[in-house]
Amino acid sequence: MVNLGEIKTLEELKQARKSLKDRGKLVVFTNGVFDLMHVGHARLLKKAKSHGDILVVGINSDLSVKQIKGPNRPIIGEADRADLVASLAVVDYVILFSESTPEAIIRELKPDIHVKGGDWGDKPLPEKKIVESYGGKVLMIPSGSDITTTNLIKKIMESE
Repeated sequence: MVNLGEIKTLEELKQARKSLKDRGKLVVFTNGVFDLMHVGHARLLKKAKSHGDILVVGINSDLSVKQIKGPNRPIIGEADRADLVASLAVVDYVILFSESTPEAIIRELKPDIHVKGGDWGDKPLPEKKIVESYGGKVLMIPSGSDITTTNLIKKIMESE
């Protein structure tokens, strides 16, 4: 039987995190928009999960996506994006967040490892200082795919 992820509030995740820590479980956290799910997303999540026991995925709320990506995004609403990501076998927990970065969640949950996709490049990672302040590790992991949601949208628009 495959366990499916659960969508949690921050308070629920903090309780789960305490229990997981008490049992010696390694918690990995990653985040993103996850609009128009594609193979790059799937590969990143699979690689992230391989670094620990539990994978928590933070998903930007619709409001924060609009602030980051512009007024025409997201294509898919936050509840549906959260359900989709939670349905993946590698995902244990999903949390929605309204800020542009997951700093507040990371500060509260203190995951052992924070994974960012390799497409982040050399851009400064605001949450890095927080993760390192409590002894966590930040990993930059390329998905192995050059597919991006932005490029998919452009391709769809050009094909009309």
